Amino acid sequence: MTLPDIGELETLVRQAAAGEIMPRFRRVSADRKADGSLLTEADLAMDQRLQRELQARWPDIAFLSEEMTAARQQALLSRPEQPLWCLDPLDGTSNFAAGIPCFAVSLALLVDGAPVLGIIFDPVRDECFSAVRGAGARHDGRPCRNSDDGRPLKGSIGVVDFKRLRPELAAVLAARPPYASQRNFGSCALEWAWLATGRGHVHLHGGQKLWDYAAGSLILIEAGGQCATLAGEPLFRPALEPRSVVSACSPALFAQWQAWLAENREGIGGKG
Repeated sequence: MTLPDIGELETLVRQAAAGEIMPRFRRVSADRKADGSLLTEADLAMDQRLQRELQARWPDIAFLSEEMTAARQQALLSRPEQPLWCLDPLDGTSNFAAGIPCFAVSLALLVDGAPVLGIIFDPVRDECFSAVRGAGARHDGRPCRNSDDGRPLKGSIGVVDFKRLRPELAAVLAARPPYASQRNFGSCALEWAWLATGRGHVHLHGGQKLWDYAAGSLILIEAGGQCATLAGEPLFRPALEPRSVVSACSPALFAQWQAWLAENREGIGGKG
């Protein structure tokens, strides 16, 4: 299929976020979904606007969103021959609801069950990160590619979400961190995008959903990074089950990070 124009998509996402997300920031009330996660009016408004505009422009591409029911999501994923948008309309809803300016829109296009195009837009800083498979990553329209500067793992910034890790692994990381310092920003999409641009160096997450990693993993790979699961499997799978994430901004750092995790998983008796 002929892919949608990435520039047109970037403009569409920017305009939608300007109209639906930012006017509601710091003027928000939130409800809780059945799984306990937060849902705001901005999530729903952004979801509805992008679904309407994407389907008006590309009616042959189906639409999957975090805000759909699991049954509807599963039905869409059961048809891998159908091109499919995969949207998180507001990644970092807890930050958004608390007034913390760290959230993003994440949009991927899946073809034959794999991401071929991805966009992450940060409406607070007005930054857009994007990639087309095989054509590289971009940051605000400029080519974005990480180079291996020889940085060792012990000199890196680790972006680690402790909440979803096995307690034994989290304890080892807290007691004997292999990196220089650690961050967690509360938005998977921004963590992927920032890793791709060298704002962090290694990353670990215990369980991301499809819409958390579909766009971000493509952007990181096209920027020269690498990713896998804790078990060493390829990360991407067009399924609803959460996937653990191990990633780094360069192949050399990825190898060091994987080796450290493998050694320490063995040391605490876990498989990851």
